[in-house]
Amino acid sequence: MSNATDSIQFITGISPSHPRSIPVQTAENDEDLLDAYSRAVIGVVEKVGPSVVSIKVKKQGRSRRESGEGAGSGVIITPDGFVLTNNHVVEGASDVEVNLTDGSAYPARVVGTDPATDLAVVRVLGGGLPAAQLGDSSMLRVGQLVIAIGNPLGFENTVSTGVVSALGRGLRSQSGRLIENVIQSNVALNPGNSGGPLLDSRGRVIGINTAMIYMAQGISFSVPINTARWVISELVTRGKVRRAYLGLSAQTRPIGRRTQRYFELSAKSAVEVGSLEENGPAKRAGLQEKDLVVALAGEPVATVDDIHRRLADKPAGSPVMLTVLRGTERHEIAVTTGEV
Repeated sequence: MSNATDSIQFITGISPSHPRSIPVQTAENDEDLLDAYSRAVIGVVEKVGPSVVSIKVKKQGRSRRESGEGAGSGVIITPDGFVLTNNHVVEGASDVEVNLTDGSAYPARVVGTDPATDLAVVRVLGGGLPAAQLGDSSMLRVGQLVIAIGNPLGFENTVSTGVVSALGRGLRSQSGRLIENVIQSNVALNPGNSGGPLLDSRGRVIGINTAMIYMAQGISFSVPINTARWVISELVTRGKVRRAYLGLSAQTRPIGRRTQRYFELSAKSAVEVGSLEENGPAKRAGLQEKDLVVALAGEPVATVDDIHRRLADKPAGSPVMLTVLRGTERHEIAVTTGEV
């Protein structure tokens, strides 16, 4: 009998002898949980909201179509007026104005842009501004709560919440270059929110919102702040991002199984050299058209994007070793990278 009583108490949470002695979860408990979530979001908005700005630009192009006005969001990252935003927000801008949520407006200038990551830094001509805290995107986990804030109008913030859906995604920028380790979330981005911050529950910037795939159930992408840190330092100190390049155009090409076995290659494709820049690094080093690049600095490459990845952490002017197949021979060719 005692066993049956114990079973009833385990399943229902109620003792037959004391039917009201054990409290059960009520709607009030659910409201408490909801309030905790709401408090977390409200706290982040109150903390970071003043740092999120509206960026208005005027563009003067060679034609009426290229000229016009644009707007986006950004986030203040230093009290002396450096603002991080998207490249496509300020690209081609002749005049830039930054508006804060308190209604104040400041003229600004473009410090530098990086189309390869769709990031840009502008400088507000003012000081004592509310700056957001930068976090560490390497600590993100799938399922983690994230909050996106934008400021499309300059007088109020728009807020969206969601979770990290995936990490390590690749997203191709407007320049055609692959942006690595992009953060994918289900946060709904409102029009004009490009360039605004993606935040963790403590109000730290862990990404910059850069794109949304329309007709894809609100999938959004953000450039991780760890990538942005390096871009910021390059733009602030040099006005541009220095990247190593080889001076060649190439395409991914499948290789036959016999070639793969003969050269003991792990990949089923290689990077075929299409053309070489005249007097470029690759041509000076002795590369030829139709060469198949199968490794860079000892790391296998199977696609053009692999070469971009391998060069991403190589400083311009540094030597790299390319492993190249030419006919039935394997060659190791040292190339001193150029700067682009």
